[in-house]
Amino acid sequence: MQTTPSTTDTAAPGSAATEGAAYAPTDRTVPTRARQRASYDRETVHAILDEAYVCHLGFVRDGSPVVLPTLYGRVGERLYVHGSTGSRPLHMAGAARDGQEDPGLEVCLTVTHVDGLVLARSAFHHSINYRSVVVHGTAHQVTDPEEKRTALDALVDHVVPGRSADSRPANAKELAATAVLRLDLNEVSAKARTGGPNDEPEDMDLPHWSGIVPLRKGHDALIPSADLAPGIEIPDYLVEL
Repeated sequence: MQTTPSTTDTAAPGSAATEGAAYAPTDRTVPTRARQRASYDRETVHAILDEAYVCHLGFVRDGSPVVLPTLYGRVGERLYVHGSTGSRPLHMAGAARDGQEDPGLEVCLTVTHVDGLVLARSAFHHSINYRSVVVHGTAHQVTDPEEKRTALDALVDHVVPGRSADSRPANAKELAATAVLRLDLNEVSAKARTGGPNDEPEDMDLPHWSGIVPLRKGHDALIPSADLAPGIEIPDYLVEL
């Protein structure tokens, strides 16, 4: 359900003033279809982002669209993605050149969870139950060393919470080979579908099974490295995972 945007939406990203507010809808974040499924609630958006592992980062290169799957991490009202310093989006959103301010890179970032397969009596009404987030904005390369380390820790902890404190941090050579993009959560929307199939009344007596095939995310038993030193116990954060 669409929420009413608060006047505090203009506060700086990550500030306390934005914590309970909704994101303001824009022309790019209001869907053209099924508008009732859209949400601009901040907690809803954060929950969807925090549960996923992979995002898809879209941008335009030489007049053609490019969409790349990549890991990401959230710190407050900012998302971070990383890659090689030679990767296309990170190179295109590089630091300032010729004394001019870095213009950044216009991107669209998406995250999607598939929660169920919806099977209807008619082929037309088959669907999925899902939760998704779409973020529009200008991504900038992170040049501040402290912010870069914070972003890389967030990327590791996004996949396995607590892991950054239980692994060797990147050294100077690794940091030099890694670039990080920052994307502020300003122009954002969530969208979701729940419930069963929307069968037509005239199809109700057809002899076809109709309903939902629920999907869920899980973890199998851990597989330790073959060269793991004896005596290293499974850390608590992995037991909880």
